[in-house]
Amino acid sequence: MTVTKGPAAPQAGPILELDDLGVVFTTETGEVPAVRGVSLHVGPGETLALVGESGSGKSTIALAAMGLLTGNARATGSAVIAGTQVVGARESDLASLRGRTASMVFQEPATALDPLTRVGRQIAEVIRNHREISPKDAAAEAVGLLRKVGIPEPERRATAYPFQLSGGQRQRVVIAMAIANSPALLIADEPTTALDVTVQAEILDLLRRLAAETGTGVLLVTHNMGVVADFADRVAVMYRGEIVETGPVEDVLLRPSHDYTRRLLAAVPRLSVAEAGQAAPAASTMEPGTEPVAELRDVRVDFGRGKNAVRALDGVSFAVHAGQTLGLVGESGSGKSTASRVALGLIAPSSGTVSLFGTDLGRARSRARRALRAGIGVVLQDPVASLDARMTVGECVAEPLRVHHRGVSAKDRRSKVAAILDRVRLPREVADRAPRELSGGQRQRVSLARALVLEPRLLVADEPTSALDVSVQQAVLEVISELQDELGFACLFVSHDLAVVQHFAQRVVVLRGGRIQEQGPTGATLLHPETDTRGRWPPYRCRTR
Repeated sequence: MTVTKGPAAPQAGPILELDDLGVVFTTETGEVPAVRGVSLHVGPGETLALVGESGSGKSTIALAAMGLLTGNARATGSAVIAGTQVVGARESDLASLRGRTASMVFQEPATALDPLTRVGRQIAEVIRNHREISPKDAAAEAVGLLRKVGIPEPERRATAYPFQLSGGQRQRVVIAMAIANSPALLIADEPTTALDVTVQAEILDLLRRLAAETGTGVLLVTHNMGVVADFADRVAVMYRGEIVETGPVEDVLLRPSHDYTRRLLAAVPRLSVAEAGQAAPAASTMEPGTEPVAELRDVRVDFGRGKNAVRALDGVSFAVHAGQTLGLVGESGSGKSTASRVALGLIAPSSGTVSLFGTDLGRARSRARRALRAGIGVVLQDPVASLDARMTVGECVAEPLRVHHRGVSAKDRRSKVAAILDRVRLPREVADRAPRELSGGQRQRVSLARALVLEPRLLVADEPTSALDVSVQQAVLEVISELQDELGFACLFVSHDLAVVQHFAQRVVVLRGGRIQEQGPTGATLLHPETDTRGRWPPYRCRTR
């Protein structure tokens, strides 16, 4: 693994200092310790990366440092930001701290943005909450921040609502809000989770410049070891709520001393030049000439009308067969998620045809569409938005059984839920917990369990591993592969992680600006592209071995 050392951090007093921090959650089954005796610090201009598997306590530490823990959580010890004690502080004191002295980029942008307010206004509100500035000037600064974080046509995008932006664009809006007042401390919880490699590089460069120019300290919570190597000065490794190893990034990543750190690094997926010339992974039931499970033919999708119309897809054609995994890759906003929703019948194409299981969706009536959808499992990009907060995990997973298999008894539903939780590597007891009580990666696995509980003919997975650490990511992909071999379902796999796509998909479609740049066998397409797009796509930031 190549390590790029960031700028040296000034040796001033720490911006963030945690001392013997502990967090305990009170649940229906008793108290659950999430963080135990954590001590760490972040200096001005320094980036400390906090890594570890899903559920290890990384995000809990970030929330505790900002005083944002839920009501059933109790923090002990000390968390000091720029001289202000956060643990036990009054909400009024923390309100002036957040957004000015310290800001946070949350893991899931859908929960951080108001769906009913235009994004430019949301950024302007953050500016005006902490500075004496006119509404006009704040609006102009909001547009400038959107341009700074790489949002195209920022004047126009400032008037958009969050649902009108791609997942990656929403994440960039959240980052723009976090840096709006040049905070002394930036806590970034998986800030590049929803971003493709090109935008990821731009965002990391932006955060690096912020740290260098303004002395902002950065606590980076991530499971992406490549991001850690590129961006961090020091790294702390968490396991089951405790820090097991900490030190300079070069020492920890290249000379790890703890067994868990070594296992974590060994699980990191890499684009493999050696595999480029090999045959694609076997597809269990795919045969040339067989009818595709899902097919798009010359599909065009336009959002809006007149001069405000946006062409999301332009002449897109591809097919996925039973037992085959088709990777759909491209930059943020390239049309990946739109194409997957067209395949599901959730978005009607402006022109072109879409067939599912041999049936033209454009001609299918509502009852026929309902029957077709019973054969589809869906894993969406944002697990929080796809899980009902009023339900338990078990109820969320069982919901497709209630909707499509009305004759199944409650006892059989519970049995099926327990079995699928086992297969996605979640303990059965989480069935009685609420989604909010799980980590981001655990919630993503709940979404996967719900998608697979009906044993579908087609699985549409939109960034299914984006919120997972590398060890759990590997386990989840193994589960999908095992079930695909067993059930023979087709999989449309939407991702910006090219290494994951190479190891998991037999074929790949590369989208850019709503058009297909090229498609073909995965290894050859990703590592030996025919299209001259170097410097933009594919993976100039990804490491190869």
